[in-house]
Amino acid sequence: MKQIALVAAFTAFAGAAQADNPMVGGAPMFASKNIVENAVNSADHTTLVAALQAAGLVETLQSEGPFTVFAPTNAAFDRLKAGTVEALLQPEAKDQLTQILTCHVVGADAMSGAIKGMIEDDGGMHVVPTLGGCMLKAAYEGDRIMLEDERGRTINVTIADVEQSNGVIHVVDRLILPAM
Repeated sequence: MKQIALVAAFTAFAGAAQADNPMVGGAPMFASKNIVENAVNSADHTTLVAALQAAGLVETLQSEGPFTVFAPTNAAFDRLKAGTVEALLQPEAKDQLTQILTCHVVGADAMSGAIKGMIEDDGGMHVVPTLGGCMLKAAYEGDRIMLEDERGRTINVTIADVEQSNGVIHVVDRLILPAM
């Protein structure tokens, strides 16, 4: 009887932990899994996963972290000029792809509430340094967090606070690009 009660309690706890996380790309996101383990299940992030593999960043984003990843959707990649994604996935473009992808990663676990707090503390805009050397400008309006990349382009967080075992994912609608 105690084993059944323990299993039931664990199952309820695991279900509750997952229930707090939003669905992404039609898939449940589990706080007990790492960034890559969850991303591979999202139908909206197949291009991102392919890009992480091509850049050799899968192992990094499976490590302990913590990381905050601004995860662009397939639609975000589709906004690039025709042929750009295919060119970036080629071995000779690995350095450029790695820089672009690491401009989506921050070496901290930053939930949206913390980001908003930093923005407020800095008077309405907070500079966010990424692992790729990009300096993003974060701001918010209502519940929506927006980033500005080094090219002056606005990137919107469309799904915030997807907890991971090694950080957090915030889904974004556009690729973050480094300065030219």
